[in-house]
Amino acid sequence: MSQSSSGGLLDPASFIHDQVRTVPDWPQPGVMFRDITPLLQSPKALRVLVDLFVERYVDAKLDYVAGLDARGFIIAPIVAYELNVGFVPIRKVGKLPYRTQSESYALEYGTATVEIHEDACRPGDRVVIVDDLIATGGTMMAGRNLLHRLGAVVVEGAAIIDLPDLGGSTLLRDAGLPVFTVTSFSGH
Repeated sequence: MSQSSSGGLLDPASFIHDQVRTVPDWPQPGVMFRDITPLLQSPKALRVLVDLFVERYVDAKLDYVAGLDARGFIIAPIVAYELNVGFVPIRKVGKLPYRTQSESYALEYGTATVEIHEDACRPGDRVVIVDDLIATGGTMMAGRNLLHRLGAVVVEGAAIIDLPDLGGSTLLRDAGLPVFTVTSFSGH
């Protein structure tokens, strides 16, 4: 585990936090982009991250881990594999080849749509939704709505990073979706 400046060990969440790179003014001026690629490049950091999710859900009696397009696809299948459960992709519109259900949601400047295969899960299946971060909460809420439409029980929404100043985690909790995040960053 990583050492703190005082010589003690950092907790896993602090270790993960320290692996995230902040890229100022990307993709537009004023945005502080939280880049998880350094975390993914480190075998140790990736293992710590996956272990955090696996430990959280090992006794949750899940049927699936759903990953949100696109960066949720990086972590969710690994967690599903480690938990010995299936993986459900929730993709941007037009990316899935079979019959789908779709859900649109508001963005800061417009709308977006995500889709799920209509046979991705069955009524009563227990699912955790995973993404890289929660900003406004729109994508995760849309994923939750799709899973509910198929009859799934959404156990929790999970992400590596919470951006609480954007209100997404509060929106999700207020809508009845429990939320777990490993770390958070203030600001945008």
